[in-house]
Amino acid sequence: MPLKNYSLLKGRPINNRRGVGANPHYQVLVSAGDELYRIAINVQSSDGSEVEYLVRSRFEHPITDKLLEFADGLHALPSAPGGVALDFIRANLGQPWEFRPLPMNAPGPDNDLNEKVDAFIQRAMSDEDAMIYAFGESWGPETKADKIFGFKPGRGIHDIHFNQGNPPGKFAASNGPWQDGGLILNFPHANQWVAVFLKFQSQAWHSEDSSGAPFIPADPDHPGLPHTPVSNQGIPPFDVPDGLVRIVAALVNDVSTPEHETVTLLNTADVPVDLEGWTIKDKAKNGMTLSGVLAPGRTTVVDIVAPVTLSNKGGLITLLDAKGVKVHGVSYTKAQARQPGRTIPFQQ
Repeated sequence: MPLKNYSLLKGRPINNRRGVGANPHYQVLVSAGDELYRIAINVQSSDGSEVEYLVRSRFEHPITDKLLEFADGLHALPSAPGGVALDFIRANLGQPWEFRPLPMNAPGPDNDLNEKVDAFIQRAMSDEDAMIYAFGESWGPETKADKIFGFKPGRGIHDIHFNQGNPPGKFAASNGPWQDGGLILNFPHANQWVAVFLKFQSQAWHSEDSSGAPFIPADPDHPGLPHTPVSNQGIPPFDVPDGLVRIVAALVNDVSTPEHETVTLLNTADVPVDLEGWTIKDKAKNGMTLSGVLAPGRTTVVDIVAPVTLSNKGGLITLLDAKGVKVHGVSYTKAQARQPGRTIPFQQ
């Protein structure tokens, strides 16, 4: 079953503790109005392996406009699209090859997970207008004082990481779509959003839409095995779909009438890719099918047709192969779509 208390905590970080010990968590004390909360962030897996991380120091995504509407405090979130619930895969928050494992602690500066998280928390604590948004599962209020910072009643939020794709075992029960954890920070004076996303190495990147369990496509070359994305160390091989064809640009705010929206695809492979049966989906998960063959190293401009629409208010564009496996996905904001006639480029 999915998380029981999927929530968003918004507030001001006012104290912190680095992760240490056998079950290390980076701890953040948050003030939200007259109430205190603790954020517990895994910086090492329970089996001792390194956690994979992705930091977006210039986070651009349509959910940031929605986050500004929340008051300080803890908010229960529906695990569903259309709101601010996080889903690394379905909300196009990152690409699998962008997540890199990092040790909890290591000699030297800026080379371990404690330090990566600490850099942004320290900056936020020193900026009285900075806000932190923590996504995960909430706990409390408890009758006892908080075990880290001593405030009472103890309460807070944890599971600040990918919450799906867990293999069979004790963590499989927490699998679910649209319930991923994460940290997003807003620095209004710098007009900057920062996002920190974490994932365990044991978690499969692709998961079932209904359950969040590891996705096992019908693949005669890998029968019975969940799809595993390519390593971040090189170009994807042809038999691994992640990033094989990429969305590199989109025209979402056309000047003509009727509006003519397009998506530009790039074949990164050294062989042709048959797009027959592939699908492009929008933020509402409306889909249109593709056809034709894309030559190696070439681009093609796809005309967007109903029911797919690319909103000028920000949105998502997702590319799936004929097996239904996500190949690539991007997002864009209302600000990026503001100028009519301009094509939005994508870099991931």
